[in-house]
Amino acid sequence: MTDEDESLVQLEKLGEQAASAILEYNSIRLISHNDADGLSAAGIMCNALHRRQILFHTTIVSQFDNSIIDLIEKTPQEAVILCDMGSGQTEFSSKVKNAIIIDHHKPTGTLEHTHFNPHLVGINGSTEFSASCGAYMVARHMGDNIDLAGLALVGAIGDKQAMKGANKFILDEAVKNKVVTVKKGLRMGGDPVEELFDYSLDPFLDITGDKEKIRTFLDEAGIKGRINDLTEEQLVKFSSLIALKLAKQGSISAIESLFGDVLILNMEIIPNVYDFVNILNACGNADKPGTGIAVCMRDTTAVNEAIATARENQRKIIDAIRKSQEQVISGKNIRYVMLNDTGGTGAIAGTMTRYLYSDKPFITLNDIEDRIKISARGTRKLVASGLDLASAMREAATSVGGMGGGHDVASGASIPKGTAEKFIEILDSVIGTQIRKAG
Repeated sequence: MTDEDESLVQLEKLGEQAASAILEYNSIRLISHNDADGLSAAGIMCNALHRRQILFHTTIVSQFDNSIIDLIEKTPQEAVILCDMGSGQTEFSSKVKNAIIIDHHKPTGTLEHTHFNPHLVGINGSTEFSASCGAYMVARHMGDNIDLAGLALVGAIGDKQAMKGANKFILDEAVKNKVVTVKKGLRMGGDPVEELFDYSLDPFLDITGDKEKIRTFLDEAGIKGRINDLTEEQLVKFSSLIALKLAKQGSISAIESLFGDVLILNMEIIPNVYDFVNILNACGNADKPGTGIAVCMRDTTAVNEAIATARENQRKIIDAIRKSQEQVISGKNIRYVMLNDTGGTGAIAGTMTRYLYSDKPFITLNDIEDRIKISARGTRKLVASGLDLASAMREAATSVGGMGGGHDVASGASIPKGTAEKFIEILDSVIGTQIRKAG
């Protein structure tokens, strides 16, 4: 048995333990993160709990802190499931009674709770196993829930993970059971191309969001309609033109991820996996998590609202990116921008570092009410050079009286007002040290 096979066996055991713990209760409080991975993880658990006729109350949150502990204590249930959070915030999760944690962030302490996390069995949760995949591995032991495998992969792709390792185990199971179909193509949504370029962030081009430039580009290319309806010759030409634009703006790494395996979700009401990811991210950003959960639970009446929410949200993010480009500040080891009550800051940071400024991590600082909320994104290449945003953000945020954490390639933080300048100074220094040590 290979090390990978052994890790999968141990992962199965963790899933079985978590499922057994859940099935001991008649009512559950479910709390999950508000991005695509957190919402799809919550969607999987909602389906699994509903099928076992276990009462549940779901709450979707942007971060896990003392306010969530207060919320749990005000509305007590027999047990609490924490999805896509809890492992990296043991100072909070340890306070939750009868907690079952399903997470993929690197644990920062020890927990006595039932704890499902791929890092516990030697699997990297940052690159090859998402929280939604964890929720699926638990749900598999709660009943016949193989049909939910597509939702698991939505979360993995939402977290920009590759279909390798433990993720591939789930993909193979999904394909074998005809839950998912894999085909080669452009990794984009299923709408007509002129609409996709109007609101899509992947890929992000110089024409994105500009109807006149989009029309000119497509007319010159002789391309129209849906990507699925393009001939092979048209698809090759279209891919080449997009790749050329990406190369001109320096987004070389993005070219590699543009064309490849596309997942079709045969059991879901949104069959294109990239459309599904966009919808869940938008529902989280727009404070409409209920719509996202409804789509995960295959409520067809929620589809139109979900699609409209996604388009509106992405257009707002595109507009924010265009404005932010004029305000980007370059530090020694990072780039950052100061924003004021702007939605989708994680998507802004991710787009900036993936398509516009890939040589340094990108940080968005968002002034919201009494706090400054921060999103940080890097690239796999930067991580290979020593970058660990989770550690850097935690250290910098703690130094100014805040809190932070996440993954090595993507992380978040919350700090008090008036501390942004000091935070940036410390973060820049910490990341510089990380990369120099690795070098």
